Amino acid sequence: MNVRRVEIKSLATYVPPRLLTNADLEKMVDTTDEWIMQRTGIRQRHIVDPGVATSDLAAEAGKEAIRRAGLKPEDIDLIIVGTVTPDMLFPSTACLVQHKVGANRAWGFDLSAACSAFTYALTVGSQLVAAGNVKNALVIGADVMSSIIDYTDRATCVLFGDGAGAVVLAPSTDPNVGILDFEHMIDGGGGAALCMPAGGSRMPASHETVDQRLHYVKQDGQTVFKFAVRNTGEICERLLARNQLTGHDLDLFVSHQANKRIIMSAADRIGMPEEKVVINIDRFGNTTAATIPLALNDAVESGRLRKGHLIMLTSVGAGFTVGSVLVRWGI
Repeated sequence: MNVRRVEIKSLATYVPPRLLTNADLEKMVDTTDEWIMQRTGIRQRHIVDPGVATSDLAAEAGKEAIRRAGLKPEDIDLIIVGTVTPDMLFPSTACLVQHKVGANRAWGFDLSAACSAFTYALTVGSQLVAAGNVKNALVIGADVMSSIIDYTDRATCVLFGDGAGAVVLAPSTDPNVGILDFEHMIDGGGGAALCMPAGGSRMPASHETVDQRLHYVKQDGQTVFKFAVRNTGEICERLLARNQLTGHDLDLFVSHQANKRIIMSAADRIGMPEEKVVINIDRFGNTTAATIPLALNDAVESGRLRKGHLIMLTSVGAGFTVGSVLVRWGI
């Protein structure tokens, strides 16, 4: 099989216009701006209006990514939507997005890996393009976390926001750019530490599950924090070592935006100074599958990310899921 180098041909993001600030949350739960900032680094997050779904955000980002790639919707062969908040259990959000963007020749599916969904979807999409089965793949990370957040739970409601990011993957026309390598792992032993207990086959919706507020995110914060700090750094080290690189060889470190302390712990471990680390959690919160594309977009718009830069994407999510992707930027 002739394996092709694959590049990120375009990038686009979308967030809903409505803001939920720390000052707003102070009026809703027993918390303060100082407490939230000290522990998470978040000042505000974007929240959808009632009735706006994940596919709506994903389609906005997807349409713009297709346009920026210089393509038409019918040029897209594959759509992968990384999300933990699908519009519904079925059909897949990818089916809904395919219809909304008009990609009438594409097949696709959803990928559930929580906060690692974008790195996982990027890897899967790039492998299908590399194998020659797909020419243009639309990979989207999108979540409406506000739909599964309990705004009476001060431990979780301060963390999450809504948003979407999309890239188009295609065979590289430049041998010097593209997706170079990836490293992923899961640890199902940590599943109970971050989950939404009800709504699936184990605990279908009932009056009891609704009354007990089991259709919202539940998190053991300390367990998640310790796992994320250890494994974010470790997976980055493994990927760098396999490619005979160190953190000093990287131009930019783009982590999932869950917690500033977790991000900087991983960056310190691989020797990345703060000026080479992208942090925008203060403006968006944790948008789950959308955080990495949103961070990439900020880096591009600020001039910190340019063609030829060597960057590392990394993530840790519920499951637990861990992912890291090494990219030579080509836009």
